[in-house]
Parts: sequence; C-alpha cells; structure tokens
Amino acid sequence: MKGTVYKSTGSWYQVKAENGDFYNCRIKGKFRIKGIKSTNPVAVGDEVEIDLDDDSEETQGVIKKISDRDNYIIRKSVNLSKQTHIIAANIDQVFLMVTFNNPPTFTTFIDRFLITAEAYHVQAVLLFNKIDTYDEEEILEIKFLAKLYRDIGYECLGISAKTGKNVDKVKEMMLGKTSMFSGHSGTGKSTLINALEPSLNLKTLEISGQHKQGQHTTTFAEMFDLSFDARIIDTPGIKGFGVVDIEKEELGNYFPEFFELKQDCKFHNCLHLNEPHCAVKDALDDGEISWSRYKSYLQIIEGEDDPYRVDQYKK
Repeated sequence: MKGTVYKSTGSWYQVKAENGDFYNCRIKGKFRIKGIKSTNPVAVGDEVEIDLDDDSEETQGVIKKISDRDNYIIRKSVNLSKQTHIIAANIDQVFLMVTFNNPPTFTTFIDRFLITAEAYHVQAVLLFNKIDTYDEEEILEIKFLAKLYRDIGYECLGISAKTGKNVDKVKEMMLGKTSMFSGHSGTGKSTLINALEPSLNLKTLEISGQHKQGQHTTTFAEMFDLSFDARIIDTPGIKGFGVVDIEKEELGNYFPEFFELKQDCKFHNCLHLNEPHCAVKDALDDGEISWSRYKSYLQIIEGEDDPYRVDQYKK
C-alpha cells in the first residue's frame, strides 16, 4: 500500500495511505544500514510503501520502501555535526519566517537557508513577520533587507500573523501546493499557521519546549491537510543552519547574483576570493552585491559554523 509520511518522531511514523486512512508505522532495520548519514532515513513528505502489520499492538504497518525524492531540505544535526537531518521532503515551496527582533533573524541564517533551498531545488519565500510591532527605524531596516533579497530574485512579503496583515496573500501562494514553514523558535510560525487554519490550534509552547531541550531528535516536522486545497509542513524552531554536502567550487552557484556574474570571471573555476579579474569581487566593490551576502559566502567556504548569534544586519 502506498502512502505519504505526515509525522515522524524518529521511532515511528504516521503515514496517510492512498485510501485516506492514517497508520502508525515503523521502518525495517535495513534503512538504517544503507549508508544513509541522516539521523532520520524517513522524512515528513516522503512517498512510501507500507505493509500492514496486524500482529503489533503499537504499530499498524511497516515502511518497506521509500520512493525517490523530488527535493528536500537538509541541515547538519544540532549535536551530531557529522550527521545530517532531513527536515522535510517533496516540498513545493518553503516559507522562511524572519523577524527583526524578538528573536532576531540574522542574514547569515537567512543566507544558509536560501543556499540549501537553491541546492536542493526548493522555491523559497521570505516572510517578514511581526511588522505591527516595529518602529519607523526598524521598518526601514526591514524594507532595506527585503529589497536586498528581492533584488536577488526572492519573493519577500511583510506580514503580521497576529493582526492578520497579508495572511490572505500567503494563503493565495499556498493554493494547490505543499508548503513548509521554518525559522527560529518564536518567529511566529504556529501563530501564522493558526491564522491560516484556525481549526489546527497549534500550540507554540510545545515547539518551544522541544527547542529548549536542544536535542537533534526533537527536530521533527508534521504535515497537515488544510481546508483550502493546500498542505502545510510545520517545523519546530531551529537555532542554526549548517550547510550540507556543497563543494567549495559549487557554492557560488547557489548565490543567484554570483552565478549570474560567473561567466565574466577570468577563470572558469573562480572561487571569488583572491583571483584576479573576478566579476563578483568587482561587483562587490561597486556596491552591486551585498557585503552581508559575500560575508556569508566567506564564512561557509572557510568552513565556519553558523555564527548567527553574533552577526548583525549589515550592508
């Protein structure tokens, strides 16, 4: 029987079968020894095949096969730096919740998330939440940041999940699609999802509680069918975002504004560091590329961990 994974706890999985019924399933041990470095060999959004298991009281089925993924969002595990965690698979688009403060979302975190979305072929949208709480100066900072990413080609939208401002526009973008919501804990993901679908009544405290534990095993996503022809994947808040399996020579390809200039560099394998006649460095000097973006690029290429706590909004 075929189905889709709607929830994962790491030890069991909730699968929605083709007949519309949900089954609590486990996986066969062989999935764990196939060389999969991920902490979760099965992710929310995976299309799977299951065998029903009438002999077990705890589970109702066994996942025997995972179909090839169209795409996925992956990051380094929180406590196991050599392992990775697939947040969700087979996603039409991902909404990254961004807040200027309480908590602050820094450009390094945004960039790492966008790079991963580019590398794994997921369309990303930036939602600047809590705009009802900012003063004039903070609004100007948000507009500056939104213009920075809009000029690169990313869709940006200012919203207030609390007051409902532009929530209808988010809803329009979700129609007929599977959308994932992500961001730091406290940026308003659950508040926005509740505004989109009040019947879900998600509790933000549950996510915060998991987040405070600081264990990679608590970073679980859950998918919901919505009443307006859409599916949503809610994810607990994440602290940092480690970029996975991207070679130095490829990294610039996932910065759209770098990739556009790559052909004008003197060397086809230019890393945009100290090479002569580098079109990216020239554009940086001319103010055509943001210094915050280039700084993120340098930090990743030099192998630094996500320094989101010390970075600031900088041009």
